[in-house]
Amino acid sequence: MSRRSVGIVMNGITGRMGYNQHLVRSILAIREQGGVPCRPGADGEAVLWPEPILVGRNEEKLAAIAERHGLERWTTSLEKALAEPDAEIYFDAQSTPLHREAITTAIAAGKHVYAEKPLTEDLAGALELSRAAEAAGVRTGVVADKLFLPGLRKLRRLIDGGFFGRVLSIRGEFGYWVFEGDWQSPQRPSWNYRAEDGGGVTLDMFCHWEYVLHDLFGRVRGVQALARTHIPERVDEAGATYTATADDAAYGIFELDGGAVAQINSSWAVRVFRDELVEFQVDGTEGSAVAGLRRCRVQHRSVTPKPVWNPDIESALDFRSQWADVPDNEVFDNGFKAQWEMFLRHVVDGAPWRFDFLAAARGVQLAELGVRSAAEGRRLEVPELGL
Repeated sequence: MSRRSVGIVMNGITGRMGYNQHLVRSILAIREQGGVPCRPGADGEAVLWPEPILVGRNEEKLAAIAERHGLERWTTSLEKALAEPDAEIYFDAQSTPLHREAITTAIAAGKHVYAEKPLTEDLAGALELSRAAEAAGVRTGVVADKLFLPGLRKLRRLIDGGFFGRVLSIRGEFGYWVFEGDWQSPQRPSWNYRAEDGGGVTLDMFCHWEYVLHDLFGRVRGVQALARTHIPERVDEAGATYTATADDAAYGIFELDGGAVAQINSSWAVRVFRDELVEFQVDGTEGSAVAGLRRCRVQHRSVTPKPVWNPDIESALDFRSQWADVPDNEVFDNGFKAQWEMFLRHVVDGAPWRFDFLAAARGVQLAELGVRSAAEGRRLEVPELGL
């Protein structure tokens, strides 16, 4: 089987997500498995072989990562990396404010672009990049990892099978307690809590909720949000106290095509009392499901119990035991890796792809409207986007 190499300029891989999920668990994992078949199921065809070219601002960290994984190509110059003869794809996992300039440079160099979300800090910037890519004839993609979680893939199976009947509502809970940094180290970088550096849970998570809702249930037509900064002071990586200028919790109501309503709470200031860090309960006329990162449980109309409200006695019903697990029925790969494989095929083979920069712009649009809704205290329409 022949090998079709694809040079990938990877910017921002010294960060947690860029390193763990994209370099190690995606690109290097694809190499370890022998590449990606160009045409799934076709014997004798070439495999796509990613060739990472590491880019970053910290020479010491880049050199250490390259040595650790036996990689020879790294540089602190984006222009030098983009000029490599085999470079076809530019990937950006930098902090959000740095996306626009770097991606613009990559598009001008004729590279296909794949990026972490949010694509930009504002809708105008996202649409500008989308139009520039369209004019340059390059293919684009944005990470939509939540859709590739085992729990949500099982949920997709239920939707496609007509399990729910008419979907009435979706209720989502996401988040965990991110330590302030004083007596325990925080699990997230300090820039997440500074609005001037592109931080904020609304900007971060509403981009996720847009593609989850859009892809599974329908386009978001209206939004009403409430954003809060529950923890006003935190301690950064150097041990210095700083003022949190970005929201650390967002409570959103989303109206969808078809009449369903989604309510999703996103918080870095909540202690977890549920089975997984993110869970979605979907209620329909024929059945309900609760999907998390890995598990998905269901209760069909035909086996729904009949509880009666009586606060004066202890309930004899064990509500959790009345739900059934949706079986795996397949081996679920790492979600980031699965989407990388799709994007590689899209770039080389023209395989179907729906997570382009216009889809990314919809996420930024919803986040922007969420911030505005919270500031103005009112519901806002979500206009349909186009180039």
